[in-house]
Formats: sequence, C-alpha cells, structure tokens
Amino acid sequence: MPLPRRGRGSRLAGSRVAGTSLPRARARSPKHAQRLTRRRHSSEQVTPEPEQQADFRSEKWLQERAGGDARDSRQALLAGMGSRRRFFSQEEVVIPCASDNDSGSVDLQLSNLEDIKKGESSIEFTDLDISDIPGLPLESFTDNLRHLTYEGPLNEASIQRLIQSIQEVFDGQLKGELEKLMFLRSLSSLSQNLPYDETIESFIHSHIEDIVRILNVLIQEEPLRSLFSPVRQEVFITIANLSYHNVHLLFGSEERTDLFQVITRSMITLPPLNILTQLQEITPCGPYNPECLYRQTFQAFSEMLQSLVVKDPHLESLDTIFQHLEPWLQSSKDHERKRATASMAQVLKCLSRHLCLKPPLRFQRLGHLVALMALLCGDPLKAVAEEAAEGTHYLLHITLRLKYVTHDKKNHQSLRKALKKCRGFLELYSIKRFYRYPFKIAQVFEVFLNSDELCQFVMTTLDGLKNLKHPYTQQSAGELLITLVKNAESRFEKVPEIMGIICARLSIISQPRVRQQVINTVSLFISRPKYTDIVLSHLLCHPVPYDRHLAELWRTLEAELPSTTWILWRLLRKLQKCHTVPTQEKMAYVGVAATCALYEVFMGNRLRAAMLRLFPQLLMTLLIQIHHSIGLTMSDVAIPSGLHIEVSTEVTPLCFAVQATKTLLLRTLCWQEFNIMEKNKGWTLLEEKDCHLQGISLLANALLERNQLLAHKVMYLLVPFLNRGNDKHKLTSAGFFVELLQSPVARRLPSTYSTARLKDWLNHENDTFKILALKGLCNLIRYQEMREDIKSLLPCILDSLCETDEKIVLLAIQVLLQLVRTMDFTTLTAMMRTIFSLFGDVRPDVHLFSMTLFGASIKSVKHTDKKGVENQVLDSLVPLLLYSQDENDAIAEESKRVLMICAHFLKWKLPQEVYCKDPLYIRPIEAGKICRFFGNKMQGEN
Repeated sequence: MPLPRRGRGSRLAGSRVAGTSLPRARARSPKHAQRLTRRRHSSEQVTPEPEQQADFRSEKWLQERAGGDARDSRQALLAGMGSRRRFFSQEEVVIPCASDNDSGSVDLQLSNLEDIKKGESSIEFTDLDISDIPGLPLESFTDNLRHLTYEGPLNEASIQRLIQSIQEVFDGQLKGELEKLMFLRSLSSLSQNLPYDETIESFIHSHIEDIVRILNVLIQEEPLRSLFSPVRQEVFITIANLSYHNVHLLFGSEERTDLFQVITRSMITLPPLNILTQLQEITPCGPYNPECLYRQTFQAFSEMLQSLVVKDPHLESLDTIFQHLEPWLQSSKDHERKRATASMAQVLKCLSRHLCLKPPLRFQRLGHLVALMALLCGDPLKAVAEEAAEGTHYLLHITLRLKYVTHDKKNHQSLRKALKKCRGFLELYSIKRFYRYPFKIAQVFEVFLNSDELCQFVMTTLDGLKNLKHPYTQQSAGELLITLVKNAESRFEKVPEIMGIICARLSIISQPRVRQQVINTVSLFISRPKYTDIVLSHLLCHPVPYDRHLAELWRTLEAELPSTTWILWRLLRKLQKCHTVPTQEKMAYVGVAATCALYEVFMGNRLRAAMLRLFPQLLMTLLIQIHHSIGLTMSDVAIPSGLHIEVSTEVTPLCFAVQATKTLLLRTLCWQEFNIMEKNKGWTLLEEKDCHLQGISLLANALLERNQLLAHKVMYLLVPFLNRGNDKHKLTSAGFFVELLQSPVARRLPSTYSTARLKDWLNHENDTFKILALKGLCNLIRYQEMREDIKSLLPCILDSLCETDEKIVLLAIQVLLQLVRTMDFTTLTAMMRTIFSLFGDVRPDVHLFSMTLFGASIKSVKHTDKKGVENQVLDSLVPLLLYSQDENDAIAEESKRVLMICAHFLKWKLPQEVYCKDPLYIRPIEAGKICRFFGNKMQGEN
C-alpha cells in the first residue's frame, strides 16, 4: 500500500503521465527561471527577451548556437527523433539560478555586504566596504534559492506505473536506447514530485545504490570516442534534477565517487566537435544532428555540475567537483582542457550567484584553484584563456565572501588592509585584464590567501612549469611565481618543499626568461632573513659537484647589497660551524656542499660587493677548510642517507676548497697574490699536510706585500678568530696571524691580543703553536715599543732553548739575539749557561747559532759585570778552539769569530796560528804553539 502523500493542496499544477513516449523533466537556463518567476509574481505577461550573454570573449563556444539557442537546438534534436517524439508541458522544470544579466559587464558581482545579516560581533566597514571596490557590480550575496516548480502533479496511478517501470529495470537490464531513455525520463518525472510525495521519496532513497549502479552501467556502455545518442544527456539531466532535491548521486560513497569519475571522463574525453561531425558523416548511426546533440549534452553536463553547488554552504560540492575536474584542467589535449575550463567557469559563476556560506568550510584548496585558473588565463588556446578569465572573476567574488566569513573578528584590520590593497590593484587596471595577464591575478588574490593557500598556489604554479608542450604556460607560471613571492613577503610555509620542486623543475625549463624568473624566486626567498637558512639548508642537500642547473642557480642569485651580504654570511656560517667539531670525526657533508656553493657563487660574480665586504672571513674560512680537507676523500665525508654521490679520486673535499680559494682571489682582484702562489707552488704547499703552514705563510706575506688594506682587515678579523674552532682552525688562523704581525699596524694591537696570546702559545703542548709564537715574536720585536712586552716572555723563551724541535730552538735563538742587549745580568748568565750546553749539538744550525748567541752575549756584558761571566768565557775557549777545526766550514768560521770575541773580552791577543786555515792535525808545530799559549794564559789567570 502506498504511503500517504504530503502537501496535496500545495502541490503545483502540471502532471506527467507515463506512457509509450515518456516526458522528461528538463533543467532550463537561469534566464528562463527568472522569466517564469516574474510570470508567477506579476499580473502582466512578460514577453520573452533574447538572451544576452555579457561577455568580453570573442568566442563563447559553449553558448554558440547551431541554428538558434539551446531550446532551438533541443527542438532540432527532437525533430529528428521521428516516432519517438516526446510531449512537453507548457512550462518545464527551471534551474534555480539567478539572472544572467551582468549589467553589460563581465566584472564580478561582489558587493552589497549590506545584504548580509550581521551579528553583534560583525564588523561595520565604514571607510572601506567591499562595495567600494571598482569594477565589481552590485549583486546580493543572499539571492534566495528558487524552488523547482511544476505545472501539474502526477497522480497516484502514474506514480505507481513509473515506480514499477523503474523497479523492472533494477531487476533486469536495459537493452536498447529507447529503454534507456524511458528509464531515465521516468526517473526524472518522479524527481519532480519528490518533495511532495512520501512514496516517491521513500522509493528513491531506498534505491539510491541501484540508481547509481544503473547510471554507471549506462555511461560505461556509451562509446568514449563517439556521440550518437542522447543517453549521456539524459543521465546528466536526471542527476541534476535529483540534486536540486538534495538527492546526490555523485558523492557520499565510493560507488558514487566512481560514477562521478566515469561521467566526467565520458564527457571530457569525447573527441572534438569537428571529429564527431566527421564520424557522423562517415558512419551515420542515428537521426540526431551531431552538433546539436553535442552542445545539448555538454550543456546538460555543465548544468549538472551547477546543480551540485546551488546549495553548497560548506563548499563540499565545490571541493568534489574541483577534485574531478583538476586532471582535465591540466590536460595536454586542447579540447579536454577547453571543456574542463568552461565547466569550471560555469560552476564558479553559479556558485557566486548562490553563495550562502556557513562554517565549517570544507574547501581547503583555494590557493590551488586560484593558481590553476591563473595558469589557464595564460593558456595558448584563446577559448580556454577567456573561459578561465571569466571563471577567475567569479572566483574573486567567492574568495571575498569566503574571507569575510572566516576571518578573525577580533583582528579585522587584516581584512580591511587586504580589501584596501585589492581595491588599489583594481583601480590600476580593469578586472577584464585577467585574460592573458596572469601575474595580475597573483597581485589581486595574494592579499586574501593565508600561508597554506600561498603554498598551494606556489606548488600548483611550479607544476605548470612541467608543461613542455606549451611554452606560454611556462611563461605564465614564471610570472605568477615571481609576482606572488614578491608580494607575499614572509607569509610562506613549507619553503623546503617549494625549493625541492623548483630544483626538480629547473632541468625541464628551456626558456631562459622563465629559468631566470624561477631563479629570481629563489633569490627572493633566500634574501629574506626568515627563510635564508631554510633555503640554504635545502640547497646544500644536493650531490656535489652540483649539476649544471643547480650551479646556474647559485651563479645567478641576485639581491640588494644588504641581502647579498646576509646571504653570503649565512652560507659562510654553515661552513664555519663544521670547523668546530673534533677533527677525529668524519667531515660534515654540509661543509663540502657549502664550499662547492661558495665556488659557484664566486664564479657567478653576482655577489661581488658582498665578497669584497666579507673577504677576510671568506679567505680564512676557506683556508681552514683546506686544512681540514687534506688527505680526505668523499668516503671520509658523512654523506646523508638517501643522497647518492659518486666516489671519485678526482672529486675530493680538498679540490673544492682550493678551487673556491683561487676563485675568491681572482674575483676580488687579488691577481698579484694569485700569481705569487702560482709561481712559488703555494697551492701545492697548502695541499700537503707538513707544508700547509708554509703555504699559509706565503699567501699571508703576498697579501701583506701587495694589498696591505686587505691584509689589515684580515688581521683584525683574526683577533677574535684565533680563539674559535678546533686545533686545525686555530693553527691555520695562527699561521696567517703571525705573518701579519710584520705590519706596523700590529703595534696598535693591545698586548692582550698580541704578546699575551703568543705567551699562551709558548706554553702550549703542541710544538707547532710554540713555533708560531716564536715567529710572531720575531716579527714584533723589530718594533722598539714592543720589546718591553716581549722581555716579560724571556723565561718562556729561554725554556724553548731546551726543546727537542730544532725549529723552536732556532727561533728562540733568533728572538734572543734581538733582546740580548737589553737583558739583566742574571738572565744573561742563565742564558749563557744554556747556550754553552748547545755547543757541539748534533744539529748543525743549532750548533752554529748557539755560538753566535754566545758571542753576542759576551759583547752585551757590562764592564761592571765582567768578573761574573769570566769563568764561563774561559770555559768556552777550548770548545771553541776545537770547533774551529770542524769540517763544517760555517761552524769553523763562527767558532773562530766567537773565539776572537772571547779573547777581546779577556784582553788576550791570540797567536796568528789560531787563524790558520789548514787543519791543525797536519800542522803539529802550530798546534803546539796554540796549546802553550792557552796553557800559559790559564796559569796566569789562576
């Protein structure tokens, strides 16, 4: 027994009766809906006016008429149906849309916020209302949804016959086209009375899965490469009619989602219209005009999509539609992209006319949609670009309303500023110029996008760079990208992901201008302090040596001078941090990558001003990196997991560091210093473990000789630099520092940073530091005013005479030779005793210079102190006489010279035989005379 029906008295007139030729409920255009509404609410008859689609496009291909408007084309289609002609009632079902009249403008209807019922916490915009935005005509946001109206209801018998015929299809199968059309039109007829009859409502809701299954079968049975019957069209109309009554067949379950996917693919992938027409001519398969059938089918598909968003307060339907159309919006086939864009534009237009948003809003891909529409505005196909431009206009309407609903009421100033900025842009140029000017879309929409949406925009734009078929799309993507990043400032998140996609896309961008725009985008990110370290960290995670695309990125980075200095400094700090870890551990990969990056930056020479400003830091850091890299291969580097690097003997951390140092000298015009290093094999010295400090010394002296200004800058940098890092860091810094102490500027350094530091090194357990300290003292001692500070180090210097390292002893003697005349008697006698112990040292140089220092010490003894050192002088006579016969000529000559000094000190006159050049062992007579002389003198002294 059928359930009682509701609202019999209020049911509208106009019944449909099931028969051999079933009528179908047809969704009419928005213009028709408005006319019908006016008829029902006015006593005068309104004469139908020709539809005028306000559009600046040269070709509105969706609205092109084939012998008339949409109604005419449908009548033409029906005229060819012969005996299957259908009978329509005088007034049909209307699509609940607002007027098509755009007041002669394509500008969005985005105003009249006064129509919004504001709560107590709502914002009252006074000086800046959305209605003030130029070029946006007025239209109410609260355009009430017009309900479907029918002229007559179906009686119970008709309803039962329709239900029975539909039920038979559920239990059986549809074989012919006529049966399929009868089923679909029966379902549409039932849907007309769905809100007013509980029997229909119960039947349809209980058989939704069956309906979905049958529709899926019907669509899949239609050929994908041809269009010979109106079955597709009837499926679309049926779904639309049910959607108007909140019976959604396209989302809510996996089966419904599959149906949506199948329907979309079935419509979008049809061949172009000219191909369909040719197919009909080659193989006529029906009485239908192919052009009319195609246009009606596509119009029905578009109306079906619009029916999903008429009541979409949470934007769930928009999200679903976009999900299904997105692949086709990015299709490489022109006709598919054209259909998808036209459909999306009509959906956005319909949604903007019936926008009534309520939280929570479930459309979270606004940035993605805006970017995709912006890319389509630059599409090489003019029809696609025009459709996208119109759709983008309506999307701005939706965005404004969306942001108004979702913005933080407590902080409404941000929305006020965004509206003001948007108005400023729209005053500069008409909204119509969205067409073929996608960068203006980025300017207008950027003010309304939050950080997540900005990221979506960038990611989608970067995907547009993959479009190799259409270079113009790549150009649009490049313009969008640079414009958005430039305007959005520091509101981005997921910057590493953005950098990852940019680096991946560089290899497929062939247009120089677009490549530079993408690289400029990286420059904008890296020049903002908030993102500098993030971008650098990502770029330094690529294999070294960098491929040509990443090398180009490093070489062409550009920014303002303060930003370039900041970028180079942060890159330098990445490398410097690697020099603080213990030297026993593996070298950090970021150190090698940063060195390679510095080389590429130097090669590009775009940051030359920053290079000159940071020259001291750059030079010393690279020299320290050379020291750390000596003897290492890529196997000794801690390469991050997942990073594939080919291990080669030619690619080593050392080669990167030396390469970068050479390039730094050349780019900063240190050509003479570079040539000195080349001529004296300085680079080879730097690369050898035992000679590294010699190479450092050579470069420091070259810089001090040829460019004192830079040398002095380096010296001042090294004052704090010497206390940082590990031993290799300190050794390299100290090696450079002690050479620069030759400069007169060194006299200005406080003793804390000069002599006090050298004293610490004298007491260091590492002999190399002792050597460097003594070299530094040798350089400082030439300045008279520095000697008093150095004299305080005499105990440490004297202790150095007892070291086993020959270099230490020789340098200590060299320093003492400069101080011997200023020593007090106690220190002098102590030094003479120590020096005397070095007579006969197996190290020839130590032996030689110890005698030289002994002679200088004797000369320095004051007259009043002669008695105190006389015994030491007497004790040295015999050894000196013996060493005068040494086979080493230098030692023999020095012994004779010192022996003369001793004789003069003792007021002795040595016999001439002492100066004999022949060995005494071959001249026994002369030897006897010398011995008798010394014997007599010694007895006399006693």
